Amino acid sequence: MPIARAARRATVRLGAVAVAGALLAACGTGSSSDSSGSSDGAGGEVTLTVDLFGSFGYQEAGLYEEYEKLNPGVTIKQSDTEDEADYWKSLQTRLAGGGGLADVQGVEVGRIASVTQQQSDKFQDLKEFGADRLKGEFAEAKWSAATTEDGRILGLGTDVGPEAMCYRTDLFERAGLPTDREELARKWSTWDGYLELGRQYKEKAPAGSAWLDSVAGLYGIMIGQEEERYYDASGELIYEKNPAVRAAWDASVEAAEAGLSAKLDQWSPQWNQAFSAGSFATIPCPAWMLGYVKGQAGDAGKGKWDIAELPGGAGNWGGSYLAIPRAAQHKKEAYDLIRWLTAPEQQAALFQKQGNFPSSTGAIEKVADARDPYFSNAPIGRIFGDAAKESPVQVLGVHDQNVMVQLTNALSEVERKGTSSRKAWETAKKGVANVIG
Repeated sequence: MPIARAARRATVRLGAVAVAGALLAACGTGSSSDSSGSSDGAGGEVTLTVDLFGSFGYQEAGLYEEYEKLNPGVTIKQSDTEDEADYWKSLQTRLAGGGGLADVQGVEVGRIASVTQQQSDKFQDLKEFGADRLKGEFAEAKWSAATTEDGRILGLGTDVGPEAMCYRTDLFERAGLPTDREELARKWSTWDGYLELGRQYKEKAPAGSAWLDSVAGLYGIMIGQEEERYYDASGELIYEKNPAVRAAWDASVEAAEAGLSAKLDQWSPQWNQAFSAGSFATIPCPAWMLGYVKGQAGDAGKGKWDIAELPGGAGNWGGSYLAIPRAAQHKKEAYDLIRWLTAPEQQAALFQKQGNFPSSTGAIEKVADARDPYFSNAPIGRIFGDAAKESPVQVLGVHDQNVMVQLTNALSEVERKGTSSRKAWETAKKGVANVIG
């Protein structure tokens, strides 16, 4: 795929997450008290169109079917584009022309600033349907990112991407490294510690196995720990002079030059196969990655994987919104649907079945005790819940995603071709200038 790994993260919400039976019993898919999906015309029939990228999991988790049962006369039809970059390009064309838009459109977190700052006239202010009353139900970072300076609410949050570190305990054992998640969290409390463990792993690693999958993924997870990345609060593009960007870049280059990476292009067929082949021992993993690991590693990987806290502190990578275009045909009914889909009960259910970590504070509490047998019974509710609560409120710029793509593409050149850090950085700068103009 032509877009970078960071942009593609939104396309992988696949696979089911197994959690403790008690959690499954506690959190059903029942509707909340303020989430009826009835249409304006009592007893009338309406078909709601939903256009998304990747797989948000609603269809797979049976939530559309549940909603239709709760609201006779409502039919939901979803369209889906695998590649988020292709989806966004198509959405821009339709927004400009005003036609061909769905009642509900998905928006990736890296695009939400573009919506609030440049396209607010193209999307429905959800306050008109009472969305302002929902503010306390969502994490502050999630809520504020979809709110304009003058207070218009242009989307409701779906998942977030709190970060942790997934690792192969069997490969660690063979390389003589500890496998206890708490001990590892102490040893790699910093990224320097993580890279040092990587060097130790390389010395005794099983044949054909590297420390991590991709330096682009490493960069993405590190930059997700920062409040300011590519823009500052005033909207100025600052990535060239931001020390946090350079620190993540330099650590990624160091990993590449030390031979710690498997040099895999994330989301490629080779990368997919590597999960079951044991081609890498660690992968920085936002919560949404768990389902993908399961889908690729399969049943044979159960019990071989574990999860520990992330080096360097909490961070977030990814997450999305549901928005309603001004040109939508059924705005009120569409709002009822997205209100229901993003309510705590449904977000908790989606986490149970698909692994998408909630942005709803109520849902986060519901899944706090969740464990995952596939990942050695790791306390995923606590690990990802703590990360979600501690993650910084990030400053998002209108071209966040575009800058991310250029930087991670350039890092891949360092990794795969041995391009110097200086040359790759200059290439990234030219790419950003060409894209942004």
